[in-house]
Amino acid sequence: MKVSVVVPTFHEEAGIEGFLRQFERQTLPRSEFEVIVVDGGSEDRTREIASRFADRVILQRSEGVGGARNDGVAIALAGIVATTDSDCHVPDSWLERIVRHFEDPSVVAVVGPDGPFEPRRKARFLFFLVRGVIRIAAMAGVYTTGGGNSAFRKDVFQAVGGYRPLPHSDDVDLGLRIRAKGRIVYDPALFVRFSVRRLEKHGYARTLLTWLQGDVKLLAGKEIEGAMGARQTYARQKY
Repeated sequence: MKVSVVVPTFHEEAGIEGFLRQFERQTLPRSEFEVIVVDGGSEDRTREIASRFADRVILQRSEGVGGARNDGVAIALAGIVATTDSDCHVPDSWLERIVRHFEDPSVVAVVGPDGPFEPRRKARFLFFLVRGVIRIAAMAGVYTTGGGNSAFRKDVFQAVGGYRPLPHSDDVDLGLRIRAKGRIVYDPALFVRFSVRRLEKHGYARTLLTWLQGDVKLLAGKEIEGAMGARQTYARQKY
């Protein structure tokens, strides 16, 4: 087995089957990857449906969406772990391209861009700008990771302590720690589309400003203050 895919879920019965069926179309042979669903205690049929298509479905025990990913990594069988979210659309060659990058032993992580799949002009424009900033940062040698579209060597991920229980920007925090262990590859072809439902619920400006403030603090070597509350732990929110 070459790669383990870890997916946090919570109350996703409406879309979890469609999400998991994407992996039937991956160009990487099904025997070479596993899909692990980490559920945050859903009270609907998420786990029941997921168990028909995922290799393993477990209950989340750690704090936050990063904690859910940590739980999945802990039981992953492969040496490479890819992470995405249950409302994402991944390209058919997603896993094959990820595995190919890790053929280089100096590579410790692989990341790609993302953007909304809903036809919202505001959302698409905002993420066009965000992707531009990320691309410029990547060209300058400054990489971060995103929970919805990243992959890591399992041993390196665990060596740096995995995701920390931060109220936000935990994926950027991980990227800053893991890049000290080797090379991070940014691949524009690994484009993942996701739902903007969380942004619409909490507000585009508020959410993006929160992310930006957290990212800037981490890049400046500062800690993010504040407890992890219900609004930030979106792995356990209804949408």
